[in-house]
Amino acid sequence: MMNFEIQLNQIGRRFNQDWIFKHIDYQFLSGHRYAILGRNGSGKSTVLKVISGSLTPSEGSISFFLQGQPLAIDEVFQHISIAAPYMELIEEFTLEEMLNFHFKFKAYLSGFDRDRLIATIGLENAMHKPIRFFSSGMKQRVKLVLACTSHSDVLMLDEPTSNLDHHAIAWYHELLAQTVKEERILIICSNQPEEYKTCTEFLELEAIAEAEAEK
Repeated sequence: MMNFEIQLNQIGRRFNQDWIFKHIDYQFLSGHRYAILGRNGSGKSTVLKVISGSLTPSEGSISFFLQGQPLAIDEVFQHISIAAPYMELIEEFTLEEMLNFHFKFKAYLSGFDRDRLIATIGLENAMHKPIRFFSSGMKQRVKLVLACTSHSDVLMLDEPTSNLDHHAIAWYHELLAQTVKEERILIICSNQPEEYKTCTEFLELEAIAEAEAEK
């Protein structure tokens, strides 16, 4: 992986006339682990959608740099992987078909291949089962493994332990330990400390909102 950088320049997003957030200046750098924090409704998921490119900012801009050079927007996809509750799997696919389809567009993370991925996900007996018959916890495992084991400079996780039981939460932390390499950017949106306990840098949306209100 290469040196990657994301710069948020006074970004804001609104729906109709209501601002979800405004005036966010922030920088994400290779090798750092970030948590985007805030109560439900504070805009955590919206910030992640804007960073990942699924939403455009209503104001401000986002810049991406690879090895210190500006990266074209149409190239950003190859450098980002994401797992989030609002992202859907193709439920008509079996698990095997879903894995094959996903890795037509993404390369495996260094050290991973199909066999190791299958062993990591822990669903060997469900390879030929249509995803529509999976439990919510099984689907979350699939989303997390697809994102974490894809070769990408940036890994984004929104509420990563949603629908996971106690044992699966331990599995999630082991997955991060195996896949969040030293040079990778990790961004987690959460209001659950257990989900982001390895993060060391924090973007607190409520603090930004309070500062805006005082102006």
